[in-house]
Amino acid sequence: LLSVMLPRALAVLITLFSLTESKQKDLYTFKVVNSRGKLVSLEKYRGSVSLVVNVASECGFTEEHYKDLQQLQRDFGPYHFNVLAFPCNQFGQQEPGSDKEIDSFVRRVYGVSFPLFSKIAVVGTGANNVYKYLVESAGKEPDWNFWKYLIDVNGKVVDAWGPKVSVKEIRPKIAEMVRQIILKKKEEL
Repeated sequence: LLSVMLPRALAVLITLFSLTESKQKDLYTFKVVNSRGKLVSLEKYRGSVSLVVNVASECGFTEEHYKDLQQLQRDFGPYHFNVLAFPCNQFGQQEPGSDKEIDSFVRRVYGVSFPLFSKIAVVGTGANNVYKYLVESAGKEPDWNFWKYLIDVNGKVVDAWGPKVSVKEIRPKIAEMVRQIILKKKEEL
């Protein structure tokens, strides 16, 4: 009996292991460091829509993007939507400050209330794993500051845009995704 049971049990275990190993990664499975140095699991954003943006304080796109990103956060966040901002100094050296300086600047100047993470690389060999995932999923790699990746409730990339596409242009898409979350929650009540 044991000679029959053992191989079957082993086969089941191997199958289960394979399933967990091949479990598709999504944005919300990653852990990142926030601007205050604390490790944060992006899992806390699962179930909401996210807009992941590589930000910079000294870029020609800074003012318009920060104002519009904060407006999105104010209008749709934090229960159904969040801007997830990742400072990056790879393009034109336009984010030279420390995490503390960046955090202080964007909160003081733009009233930023959305999550701000530690400064990272978004391209190249040292790219953060979050961005490796985003680039691989979207098939689009940032070539400047303020690339925007729209993420659905399950952590999957929906679309990506460069800095010349304004936040206002993608706002209707975000609004519709947030609307779907609210409608689904109402149906579940």
